[in-house]
Amino acid sequence: MPDIEASPYDGGDDKNANVVVVDEIDRAKDVQIDVHTHLRDGVQRRMEQRHIQMIALAGTLGTGLFLSSGKVIAHGGPVGAVLAYILTGSIAYCMLICVGEMAVYAPVSGGYIHFIERWWNPSVGFAVGIQVCFQYCLFLPSEIIAANILISYWDKAFPASHQAGYMLALMIGAAAINYFGVRWFGESEFVFAVIKIALVIGLIIAGIVIDLGGAPNHDRIGFRYWKDPGPFAPYHGSGDLGKFLGWFTDLLQAAGSYAGIESIVVAAAEVKNPRVALTKAIQRLFWRILIFYVLLIFVVGLIVRYDDPSLLQSTGTAASSPFVIAMERAGIKVLPSIVNAAILTSAFSAGSSLMYSASRMVYGMALRGFAPRVLAKTTKRGLPIVALAFVTMFYALAFMSLNDGASTVLNWLSNLNALIGYIVWGSIAITFLRFKKGLEAQGIDRKTFHYHNRWQPLPAYWVIGWSSLILLFNGWEVFTRGSWNATNFVIAYITIPVFLVLVGGYYIVKKPRHLKPEELDMFSNIPTDEEVTHEETPPKTWFGKAVNWLFT
Repeated sequence: MPDIEASPYDGGDDKNANVVVVDEIDRAKDVQIDVHTHLRDGVQRRMEQRHIQMIALAGTLGTGLFLSSGKVIAHGGPVGAVLAYILTGSIAYCMLICVGEMAVYAPVSGGYIHFIERWWNPSVGFAVGIQVCFQYCLFLPSEIIAANILISYWDKAFPASHQAGYMLALMIGAAAINYFGVRWFGESEFVFAVIKIALVIGLIIAGIVIDLGGAPNHDRIGFRYWKDPGPFAPYHGSGDLGKFLGWFTDLLQAAGSYAGIESIVVAAAEVKNPRVALTKAIQRLFWRILIFYVLLIFVVGLIVRYDDPSLLQSTGTAASSPFVIAMERAGIKVLPSIVNAAILTSAFSAGSSLMYSASRMVYGMALRGFAPRVLAKTTKRGLPIVALAFVTMFYALAFMSLNDGASTVLNWLSNLNALIGYIVWGSIAITFLRFKKGLEAQGIDRKTFHYHNRWQPLPAYWVIGWSSLILLFNGWEVFTRGSWNATNFVIAYITIPVFLVLVGGYYIVKKPRHLKPEELDMFSNIPTDEEVTHEETPPKTWFGKAVNWLFT
């Protein structure tokens, strides 16, 4: 990367300059600074490479994959489910290629929100940032609720007093991990990621054993369920149309399992050797998607019939898992409790991880003037304490689940934000195209970077095309005969007009100038290699050496 230092911002008469007021800079108050050239980032690089590698491998593996995969099989059939996960995985990976190249070039706070604001348009960056922060803060209590329900697998009585106590303990634990600092968060995610990886590998092995007749009932299944009831499930109709609709519905459900996979770049400003760490993480994500998602769904489709009535009975515990259903059908009695315990750690980890991502998103928004500046305050050790406190308050929404009516509202709000992910993915891809044009217009060779993809811009176009199609047609069920429901229609499409209103509102109020590719800021506030290079102390124990070999 060229080592070019941008000229200082001189204030000037440009009313459209992207500036933010930050106090206590150079011991002065109310000093206007350019958010790109003189940005004062308070976070510190305390996360190890092995932390970011494990977060990349298993950071977003949660209850959606382990519990809701049964619905994917029921709606699309075994082959339809695998094809849906392959296609959705390809969209997610192409998006990661786009955001990864930008993050390796500019490992700074704010992640992809900053990239969108900087290289596309501040109006779009503001809109994406508001929606993502809103989405993460609403999903935060949902993970606590999911973990609480998982505990009911053992606590059969499960009175309201027990539920409140369990949720309070889960909240305190997840919050404490974040308040202790980024290194504690990294260590905890490393441990949870190991558990989740072990769970995935264990489920795959257990599924293969069941399929080959190694279970107590010694029933060799093979590909029997691909023949009867068949490879594709008809959904809302019969024949080829019903099978196609089942597969398309699975695209939406599979996206929930990949949701948040792009948040890996949020840690770019707090990891040591970010350019090396992120490059390795992005390169390894292909195999994560192939093994942890596609292979897992393939095995599920071998051992459970798509017309099994238990697949659509959502209990929120391990009883909903298609693997547990297969184990019970095969006569295995012990593993369901072990699976439930492992999924519980996944839900707890997801709550902690969402808190980290949401607080850093809020911090990055405040740092660039998109949120109150007080949210950009950090401690001496680089902890965005005010942003963390703000995000922590959303945990309290979990107590709404103790009331049936309030729980319905919470679920409605969560579903309302489910498709924000595709808006984010599409925005990231469009931003990359602008980033690429800016580099070309200014004579900067991408091939000299630590990470670049030679197939670009094809992956970016792939993301934009599929994201647009899915956003446009995701509510198709509402328009089928006899299925009209105003609430479902709003949930399916309200995210689009809200996004456009946020973009338009910011543009009307702030009037940011849309820059040409040759005007894009490709240099300021981007650290040089020397500034972010860190030589880690070689491990001395055999265990440390093994971990270092595997994850760095």
